[in-house]
Amino acid sequence: MEHIIENLRQFWQFTGFANFEIGYLIMIIIGCLFIFLAIKFEWEPMLLVPIGFGILIGNIPLFAGLNVGVYEEGSVLNILYQGVQRGFYPPLIFLGIGAMTDFSALIANPKLLLIGAAAQFGIFGAYAISLALGFDAAQAGAIGIIGGADGPTAIFLSSRLAPTLMGAIAVSAYSYMALVPVIQPPIMRLLTTKKERLIHMKPPRPVSPTEKKLFPIIGFLLTAFIVPSGIPLLGMLFFGNLLKESGVTKRLANTASGPLVDIVTILIGVTVGASTQASQFLRWESVKIFIIGACSFVIATFAGVLFVKFFNLFLKEGNKINPLIGNSGVSAVPDAARVSNNVGLEYDPKNYLLMHAMGPNVAGVIGSAVAAGMLLGFLG
Repeated sequence: MEHIIENLRQFWQFTGFANFEIGYLIMIIIGCLFIFLAIKFEWEPMLLVPIGFGILIGNIPLFAGLNVGVYEEGSVLNILYQGVQRGFYPPLIFLGIGAMTDFSALIANPKLLLIGAAAQFGIFGAYAISLALGFDAAQAGAIGIIGGADGPTAIFLSSRLAPTLMGAIAVSAYSYMALVPVIQPPIMRLLTTKKERLIHMKPPRPVSPTEKKLFPIIGFLLTAFIVPSGIPLLGMLFFGNLLKESGVTKRLANTASGPLVDIVTILIGVTVGASTQASQFLRWESVKIFIIGACSFVIATFAGVLFVKFFNLFLKEGNKINPLIGNSGVSAVPDAARVSNNVGLEYDPKNYLLMHAMGPNVAGVIGSAVAAGMLLGFLG
């Protein structure tokens, strides 16, 4: 009988109930909230569902020595997490993004690239705020990239500059990407007049197949020579686009934009979520990162919209840009462009801005990768 009782006591010690702390409950509630928002409101479900469930996985209280946790060397979760820690998941995501992205809107109207560049002020604004709040330069650089609204880039840079903050940075970046439809519209309405919101832009000119084929080659060479440290992201982005536009690698493009990016998205979401163990995540630094992340999105939206208003001062009537597409300079493709379109349709049901907004939106993808390369070059 005593032997049975002792076995039961040992069994109890291995259960999550015996090792439970209040922090785990808080993180489990956050994970359930992510899943709820993804299912109920369809806010970035492809990201929030894996991350939310990953948070649940990472916050089951474990008995030390079971060798199953994400931070335990050699465990299955730890091996999968290596793709985040070593930064080889993000380039694969960028390969898929390149293979599914049509850069026609940007090629047809290259000046929209400037809007994507202007929105990167969110990154450098967040960098300055991070320094002011006591983070060191490398940590501030990793936190600042949240302002680019690009989860894979945030993971890539934080794995190099601030691995101890990676969980908070990644979750913050993906959370605010999901909240783009909530954060941006009020700012867009605040900064624009009714007359500006009603601006109709000229249809973009047709882009030839040759231009589409040359763009990824020329784009890569230009950006990589400027920021060689961004090659892992820029190289895979433009390579993926060449697979799409070359016309002779359809199977490779379909694989990169379909099964490959889906698999890597699942792995990156679950492992990032699992890395948010209460003991690692529930710290004052995480709270500050979330506050900075919100500020960075606000700064990026302000910068994009205000830049278009300034740029319009130099454009003739009939060639002006609708400032509502200024928000789409962040890298959240295509959600930010959809926000531009939806807000525009509120004021004129016939004013479709989606195609125009895709120009700065894809420019934002390039811009965030270039900014990450710059920060890595200076701070790495």
